[in-house]
Amino acid sequence: MTSDHSFTCSCCGAHHADLPMNYTAEAPALWDPAFAEADDCLLSSDQCVIHAEHYFVKGLIEIPVIGSDEVFSWGVWVSLSRENFSRSADLWDTPGREAEKPYFGWLTTDLGVYAPTTLNLKTHVHTRPVGERPYVELEPTDHPLAVEQREGITRDRIREIYEALLHPADNRQP
Repeated sequence: MTSDHSFTCSCCGAHHADLPMNYTAEAPALWDPAFAEADDCLLSSDQCVIHAEHYFVKGLIEIPVIGSDEVFSWGVWVSLSRENFSRSADLWDTPGREAEKPYFGWLTTDLGVYAPTTLNLKTHVHTRPVGERPYVELEPTDHPLAVEQREGITRDRIREIYEALLHPADNRQP
């Protein structure tokens, strides 16, 4: 199904030819660029370790787009226990790893378009086949992000998110 993702921005009046369907965080909220030089820290595109104490994996919060077959997604970081992180790393390139039970974790990405904060929401990380990012399932609460994951979002809501991210100074919470 193809659709027109172009729109006129309500903040700046510019016409945008594309409406992004995915946003991603480059690192967990706890990451500091100064950690890159430390021997006990690691940041890759999929995994993060901070001072050999805090362990994270990157996954996707997928949200169905109402009235379409499309999916909007957030690339987020989730903290795992040392044991679950080690297990995940051991199975990283193992075919059939998607049979693994979900890992409990805490969301460690602050998605500023949501209030209250998304930091520390409870999650379950579902491993997928080799080469695919894990699926992050939020605990079913009344948090707006959890509600959107369960119920879906409209294309208008995706435009609101894009505008808020494109023009952050114009969308400050009072």
